[in-house]
Amino acid sequence: MELSANAQALSYLISAILFILALKGLTHPASARRGNFFGMVGMALAIGATLLGSEVQNYGWILTGVLGGALIGIFIALRIQMTAMPQLVAALHSFVGLAAVLVAMGTFLNRSAENTLNAVLMGELSAGIIIGAITFTGSVIAFGKLQGLISGKPVRFSGQHVLNALIALITLALGVHFALSGSSWSLVLMTLLALLLGITLIIPIGGADMPVIISMLNSYSGWAAAATGFTLGNPLLIIVGALVGFSGAILSYIMCRAMNRSILNVVFGGFGSEGGESAGAQAAERGIRSASVEDVVYWIEDANLVIIVPGYGMAVAQAQHALKEMMDLLEARGVTVKFAIHPVAGRMPGHMNVLLAEADIPYDRVYEMDEINPSFAMADVALVVGANDVVNPAAKEDPSSPIYGMPILEAGKAKQVYFLKRSMRPGYSGVDNLLFYQENTSLVFGDAKETIEGIVAALKGTGH
Repeated sequence: MELSANAQALSYLISAILFILALKGLTHPASARRGNFFGMVGMALAIGATLLGSEVQNYGWILTGVLGGALIGIFIALRIQMTAMPQLVAALHSFVGLAAVLVAMGTFLNRSAENTLNAVLMGELSAGIIIGAITFTGSVIAFGKLQGLISGKPVRFSGQHVLNALIALITLALGVHFALSGSSWSLVLMTLLALLLGITLIIPIGGADMPVIISMLNSYSGWAAAATGFTLGNPLLIIVGALVGFSGAILSYIMCRAMNRSILNVVFGGFGSEGGESAGAQAAERGIRSASVEDVVYWIEDANLVIIVPGYGMAVAQAQHALKEMMDLLEARGVTVKFAIHPVAGRMPGHMNVLLAEADIPYDRVYEMDEINPSFAMADVALVVGANDVVNPAAKEDPSSPIYGMPILEAGKAKQVYFLKRSMRPGYSGVDNLLFYQENTSLVFGDAKETIEGIVAALKGTGH
């Protein structure tokens, strides 16, 4: 069965509409499942229409690639932990970039043999290779940082920005030369420099900015896909690439606004470290208060409002299911429980929302920063589970702090703050948290999941 050009075009149009509906669905947790469904149906239709098109002459290698990729994807999906989802997303972005480079090079070699190259196509090939190569190596570096294979600390050296600008200008010049001349050496040098630029652009980015970088690389992968669409003359790939490119750029802007920083400040002035134990010495000097599970239970079992602030530590401990059980027990006692989500909590956009949804925590209990901040002053208890930078008062009180000016969740305004932490290490940004030292704050040391399970057991033991 072979689709006519009109039938294929109609299928692509329907797929594009489904992709738009998918993006719309993903704007809210309650509709995210429906959005994912639309996206999967749209992709299945797009792949089917492409495979049945007149351009496909041999299915052998295609089916081998599809089956191999499907098996790898299923294996990874079954084994991946939610804590590793950010680095998986970075790895997938790298595949898109690499695919754009390979498609562009393959097209150049084929068209050269057929003598059908033209300046417009050559310009498209240049764009695809440059964007794809930057996306590929940039995503690989992001993956390495998130996976812990590379230090999360920013790697900076004198003249770094000048070097990046110089590499970018030479890469663009080689791209123009390649487009006009079809020179093979221009192609090779352009590709190598673009690969290098992806590395030098991302290594200065610290851990605290990694959610924005993941979003930005998502945008890059979209533009790489769009460039590939122009190369292949595939309108659907152009549409999908543009949707991903623009949505990633918009999300990056939204996240930068939530951090009160510009995208240029993130790219050229990123901060972050792997953290250290320096806060421990300060804790001893400044008299940080510690608390037990019994202390937490005493406060929360008869509270009117408890606000829970989840962070990456919750993801590492896989404590979301225990939190759901604790929420159910508290609500049975008439306690109102709310979850507060900061836009850059975790290691990628929406990380905390996904984890809470995985534990079947109702969407109407989950609030974004602007919605929940006025409620902290009325809360009896703020329970911070593995979060750090997103509740750090230094963002408001310390002009010398790297995070100064970043809007935060105002957990410190609650009557009592309990901070669940493994140790005194600072957050991913490496900035000491001033909230530790407030008079209404106590730290509960230990694994977050074990601590919450202890709270659950105690609540069951004191049940009415």
